[in-house]
Amino acid sequence: MRVRFLILFMVAMAGFSSVAESAQRHLILSGGPALRKWENLRVTRDQHDRWWANFIRGATLRMVEIRRAYGSDAPITWMVYRPGYASRGLEDRKPYTTWITELAERRKVTLVWVSSGQDVINTINRQPSRSVIGFDFFGHSNKYCFLLDYSREIIGASKAWLHQDDLSKIRGSVFARNADCTSWGCHTGESMSAVWKRAVGTTLVGAKGKTNYESVGQGKMPTVSGRWVR
Repeated sequence: MRVRFLILFMVAMAGFSSVAESAQRHLILSGGPALRKWENLRVTRDQHDRWWANFIRGATLRMVEIRRAYGSDAPITWMVYRPGYASRGLEDRKPYTTWITELAERRKVTLVWVSSGQDVINTINRQPSRSVIGFDFFGHSNKYCFLLDYSREIIGASKAWLHQDDLSKIRGSVFARNADCTSWGCHTGESMSAVWKRAVGTTLVGAKGKTNYESVGQGKMPTVSGRWVR
C-alpha cells in the first residue's frame, strides 16, 4: 500500500510540475518610435529613432535569449504600442503593423496590441498567479515612467505612458518571486526601479543614465552610458 501511494504521489507531483512549468511566461513590452518629421528638426546629436525598429529588434533579441534559456516553446506575450508603429508606418509608407504581426507569428509569441498604460496593466493583471517569470521593456523612458509614445504627436513629448504612480495597480501576485525584470529604457534605475520593487514586489533592473540602441542592429542588446542598477 505504501509503495502504491508513493508511486501515485510521484506521478501527481510530476503532473503538477509539468503544469506549473507550462504556465510560466515571459512578458515583453515595446514602446513606439518617434516620427522623423519632428526628430529631423533637432540637431543631429539629439535625434531619436532614425531606424523605426529599435524597440522591435531589441524585443526579438530578448526572445532569442529567453528561448535559449527556457526552451524553444517557452511562452512569451509581446505587448506592442500600436499607434506608434501605425503612425511611423504612414510616414515611411511601410506596413509596420503587418510586419510586426507576421514577426510575432514566426516567433510563435502572443502579440497584444496596446494603446495606453492601462492596457499594459490590464494585460499583466490577466496572467495567472506566479506565472510571470520575466518582464522586459524596450522603449523611451525617463526616471519616472515608461514612455509608450514619444515625439509622435508633439516633438520631444509623450501622450501615452506607464508612470511609476500607476505601478500599484499592477497585481504583483502574477509575478514569480524571483522574476527577472529589466527596463532597457533610459534612466529607469534612478527612481522607477525602486517604486516597482515596493509596488510589484520584484526587482526591476534599470539604467542609471542613458541607454543606447545602436548595438541592436548588430544583434546585441542595448548598452548603457552609466550603469545598470536594481
